[in-house]
Amino acid sequence: MRKLRIERLGRLGDGLGGGLVVPGALPGELVEGDEADGALAGPRILEPSPDRVTPPCPHARRCGGCQLQHASDALVARWKGDTVREALARHGLEARIASVETSPPVSRRRAAFSATRRKKGALAGFHAKRSDEIVAVPDCRVVHPDLLPALPLAEALARLGASRKGELGVTVTRTEAGLDVAARGGKPADGPMRAALADIVHAHRLARLTWEDEVIAMARPPVLRMGRARVVPPPGAFLQATADGEAALLAAVRAILAPARRVADLFAGCGTFALPLAEGAEVHAVEADAAMLAALDAGWRGAPGLKRVTTEPRDLFRDPLLGPELGEFDGVVIDPPRAGAAAQMAELAAARVARVAHLSCNPATFARDAATLVAAGYRMGPVRVVDQFRWSSHVELVAGFEAPHIGRGG
Repeated sequence: MRKLRIERLGRLGDGLGGGLVVPGALPGELVEGDEADGALAGPRILEPSPDRVTPPCPHARRCGGCQLQHASDALVARWKGDTVREALARHGLEARIASVETSPPVSRRRAAFSATRRKKGALAGFHAKRSDEIVAVPDCRVVHPDLLPALPLAEALARLGASRKGELGVTVTRTEAGLDVAARGGKPADGPMRAALADIVHAHRLARLTWEDEVIAMARPPVLRMGRARVVPPPGAFLQATADGEAALLAAVRAILAPARRVADLFAGCGTFALPLAEGAEVHAVEADAAMLAALDAGWRGAPGLKRVTTEPRDLFRDPLLGPELGEFDGVVIDPPRAGAAAQMAELAAARVARVAHLSCNPATFARDAATLVAAGYRMGPVRVVDQFRWSSHVELVAGFEAPHIGRGG
């Protein structure tokens, strides 16, 4: 049995102290437990932190969907801000954290549930902490209430099409027309199974159901609003996790690019930023996924009063926009995947586009790419942390960069 004081939170939200990982512990707490494999197993809290709170969700102890329901909102916000500061410091950068904007409970508009068949029925939910076991979460405090009926739906899909040894992934998105559901990992759909899946669409009043890559049935187009545009994304397309988070990111991007009149949206997806920005600027949207670009283009064509939006299918990892191409724009918004966009950032640094709005879901790659811009003379503005994944270790952020030839008031 060992006692130790928790020094800080680690990257995944676990307590760290005495060289050990202590699941569920908070900074400043005195804990006691048995040491095993670099961790303190079954820790007992001897002196709790004033930031320790009662988890609001009844599944918090077992479910792996959240890591920090036992911590106060203030502590989580400080930790996420510090995570960004530390990532930047490793590259010799400093930045002011302008705000940490946290989405409210029960606001997640997309969830990826897991479901399995059992000898008697099926089970759907999220994975348990550090386990492949599935935990049912009927009272989840993260997802929007409209998504909770998808749990029995996922069980029905598993009973029909999951293999006994496999796990069915069921991604559910809340749209204006109802739930958009995409299932992966199931058995191949034959004729009778397609008919049964179509019955499920009717019974659960779904907007659309996709099995693997096949749209089984679409009762109504699953519409999402992006500014003035109404977009029907392809199944499983990327989407900001909460409406509040999307609004916060968009507000920051608009403020950064306000003077721009010709904008490039890199990793544009279905138009989260391109379509609202087109209310005041011409936009060139670049994205590798042709289906997402087609959805963006259709949304633009159906929206009145927007400025011109052009699209370009392009893999920006292998084929970044080069200096002469970037020279056509006075603003760029870039929202790459977790790996960041090292090649594209190098081209942006050389081109010195006037203003860059850089979004990221990974502070480490954000800091690396920000250092590339700063080394080329760009000035980095305040960082806004947007916490769409409440109570998790996930960190998202946005910051603006001005090229050296732009005055501070320009």
